[in-house]
Amino acid sequence: MALVGSLQSEIGCPGDWQPECTASRLLPVEGSAALYRATFDVPPGTYAMKVALNNSWDENYGAGGVAGGGDIALTAPGGPVTFTYDHASHTLTDDVPDALGAEAGAHWLTADTIAWKAPAAEGTSYRLYNAPDGGLAVADGQVTGGSSLPLELNAKGLDAGLAAKYPHLAGLASLRLTEADARQAKELLKGQLLVAAIGPDGKVTAATGVQVPGVLDSLYPGAAERELGLTWKGKRPELSLWAPTARSVTVRTYASGSGGEPVATTAMKPGKDGVWSVTGDKDWNGAYYLYEVEVFVPETGKVERNLVTDPYSVGLSANSERSLFVDLDDKSLAPAGWARLQKPALSKPEDLSLYELHVRDFSISDEAVPAEHRGTYKAFTDTGSNGMKRMQELVDAGMNAVHLLPVNDIGTIEERRSEQREPLCDLAALPADSEEQQACVAGTAAKDGFNWGYDPLHYTTPEGSYATNPDGPTRITEFRGMVAALNTTGARVIQDVVYNHTSSAGQSGSNNLDRIVPGYYHRLNAATGSLETSTCCANTATENAMMGKLMVDSLVTLARTYKLDGFRFDLMGHHSKQNMLDVRAALDKLTLPKDGVDGKNIALYGEGWNFGEVANNARFVQATQANMAGTGIGTFNDRLRDAVRGGGPFDPDPRVQGFASGLFTDPNDSPANGTPEQQKAALLLAQDLVKVGLTGNLKDYSFIDRTGAAVKGSDVPYNGAPAGYTSDPQEAITYVEAHDNETLFDALALKLPQDTPMADRTRMQTLALSTTAFGQGISFWHAGGESLRSKSLDRNSYDSGDWFNVLDHTDATNGFGRGLPPKADNEDKYGYMRPLLADPAQKPATADIAEARQRAEELLQIRKSTPLFHLGDAGLVQQKVSFPGGGPEQTPGVVVMRIDDSAGTDVDPNLRGLVVVFNASDEATSQTVSGTAGSAYALHPAQAGGVDSVVKAAAYDAQSGTFTIPARTVAVFQAR
Repeated sequence: MALVGSLQSEIGCPGDWQPECTASRLLPVEGSAALYRATFDVPPGTYAMKVALNNSWDENYGAGGVAGGGDIALTAPGGPVTFTYDHASHTLTDDVPDALGAEAGAHWLTADTIAWKAPAAEGTSYRLYNAPDGGLAVADGQVTGGSSLPLELNAKGLDAGLAAKYPHLAGLASLRLTEADARQAKELLKGQLLVAAIGPDGKVTAATGVQVPGVLDSLYPGAAERELGLTWKGKRPELSLWAPTARSVTVRTYASGSGGEPVATTAMKPGKDGVWSVTGDKDWNGAYYLYEVEVFVPETGKVERNLVTDPYSVGLSANSERSLFVDLDDKSLAPAGWARLQKPALSKPEDLSLYELHVRDFSISDEAVPAEHRGTYKAFTDTGSNGMKRMQELVDAGMNAVHLLPVNDIGTIEERRSEQREPLCDLAALPADSEEQQACVAGTAAKDGFNWGYDPLHYTTPEGSYATNPDGPTRITEFRGMVAALNTTGARVIQDVVYNHTSSAGQSGSNNLDRIVPGYYHRLNAATGSLETSTCCANTATENAMMGKLMVDSLVTLARTYKLDGFRFDLMGHHSKQNMLDVRAALDKLTLPKDGVDGKNIALYGEGWNFGEVANNARFVQATQANMAGTGIGTFNDRLRDAVRGGGPFDPDPRVQGFASGLFTDPNDSPANGTPEQQKAALLLAQDLVKVGLTGNLKDYSFIDRTGAAVKGSDVPYNGAPAGYTSDPQEAITYVEAHDNETLFDALALKLPQDTPMADRTRMQTLALSTTAFGQGISFWHAGGESLRSKSLDRNSYDSGDWFNVLDHTDATNGFGRGLPPKADNEDKYGYMRPLLADPAQKPATADIAEARQRAEELLQIRKSTPLFHLGDAGLVQQKVSFPGGGPEQTPGVVVMRIDDSAGTDVDPNLRGLVVVFNASDEATSQTVSGTAGSAYALHPAQAGGVDSVVKAAAYDAQSGTFTIPARTVAVFQAR
């Protein structure tokens, strides 16, 4: 048993959330079969914690003893704390006295309505207690230290409107304030609140704190229409901050980004909408500022004076210490030609071919980039670098958009390069299967310059570690320069955004939102008020009006300021569908003449996963895969990914095979694949999933499935859910690898038989990528996938440093065999990894990488060459795209796709149609395609004149309409 959480690094562990750490073990209590206990010296602060069993996350318990439940909050006064875990109930307790009302199970929804799971014993009455400065206590059954107002129980529960708005609260009791008392709501919300049930004897039978987002939204609707943050009236700055529960707000102005006393301290004025505002002086431009917010904090039970940056910051000093007064319209902050920047043409979303890229990865190891530019935005302007030459090569082939991993202000990267640390070991000299590399990298991971960036601090300011100077406006100018440079190559620019969580929360957290309006911006457990962390971290509540507004306003500012062409949303299913529709509507209003960007051409897509406290629309209609059908907003298609790769991202045995990794046709020795009969059945289902994926995952697309039945895409099963879920091809982001989980090369290393020759491995890489390139949805590739990129089998390289995330533009290495990857996310798979990493035959040579890259570029050329691969309309897909040879007698390991342009509208005047044969088997195949006999099909010129000698043996017999394809090959035939 181990105590895990944000306190582990404070009690002797090397980091937080580490179930394997022995320093936080809970030991058996003598004489008890179920209790485990330990005492630790915990510094003062607020922490989140759980209990994990057996050194892993496989079994863990959170709030209420729920398996995998929400985090348990601890506010430690400083000093020894004893923790006790009861294995019978799975509950974790501590001996820190709870602050009264620290558990918040009541919900104030409107000025006169509070929802609570209230005790209903006969004779019970209810009261709302308030203490402006805190100090409520219960003594001898009485609440002391404040005043109270009566609450009337409504036997009918919440009214229909509130129950519909808050479905997770629909079963709670409704407690009503009188009309006169409800008028005091705004003032009451500035102090400590407690709801209590009083028994017939006048004593408290139950009491709980109060969650307030609902009533704040109800009382301050006008705030949603205000322009918040920094604006300019001529040359004078104006600041506006929503802080409806604050007692006072002042702005401190500083001459520099760090150190020194404020040069001015100015009181801000409150408005009826909860917004505090002030107009500053002209000489504030270029200076820095902080807000001082005086506010009652339920977590500490007292009024605090919090010094915070602006959540709407558009500029920052290094390490986000202070917000920057900067006018984004200042022409000196724009690179040359910015106002006349021409966007690469795009006629429809389905034309997109996306390239997912990390800013630091792109150039940190590129010796052709000046040393001071490596790992920065500026590297994209070095047109003679290896990286930009390779980027231009990809764009010329057909890649037309770069998706940048998060570039917003990141919470865990030291922005000053002089303070960053690098591993001191000679990593390259260590054995390929050694644990030493990961240990050395882990030693500096918290202090190096690498992180994926999914821990946002400020949403609307670029990350400073990617700038050559993290102070001042440099990051703004250089970010714009990066966008311009990529646009000039012909690539649009898409930003990965993370509004579903923050890097931390609470009074002691680094994120400011909770210290401005405590208890509002984050999603809380309905019963306890504890922070929900199902995303990984502190979940935001974008269903609350002002958090939703922050998200929309931020995106509009980013789009206008940096002329972005799209946004990818991390864990989009944790947002509401309405939230995403609001984003779409706001961006659609942007125009080239007024805003410098055509908002209607901004692509939106994200992860539509369904899990956590919001799962199955528990709190609102989510922005999940199925729910986004018909919106034009895309979601990642895990159906095709898993069918092509095999298994899923979290399989205990990573050798589960799929269509492109040898399932049935070239089996490995893993028992997880089942019997030959089971493998064949699984492969034919995988082929159906591939076919649905190739249509853009259309739910209503009809075809003949593996059984011979006529089915729709939504009839094909995927882990108990429909495979097809989109209404339009643009709603499917079709991919076989991304930054998450093992790279495609690494997945194939684990899944193909170990003795598979490298030439065959690289062919399977090409074939897997082709299922995205030749699909009707939006094609998505992870950077380096074209070059066999490996992360030495790391399944979660978010903090694995430059060593495991290497991206080499010279084909000298693909990154395989750089040691066993970091233990935290990989140790349970070391038994599978060691023999592969130690096998020199698993590491491709430069020639292997180069040929694979050239074949991948041919795939892009083919996709680009004809609109038939991106028809852009569900009706056209049904009319023109078919999969001949379905049914139970189809060839295992082979998918045949025909796109017939003689049917209906002529989409490509140069072609009569296409036949694509994906032969993932280890034998050549001959496929007769009805309706093609007598036609003039020929191998696509990109393949006929390309680098792959094997595909050139693919043949078409016009007399019979038969296509013959070599093993492990995708071949594209076109008829003119």
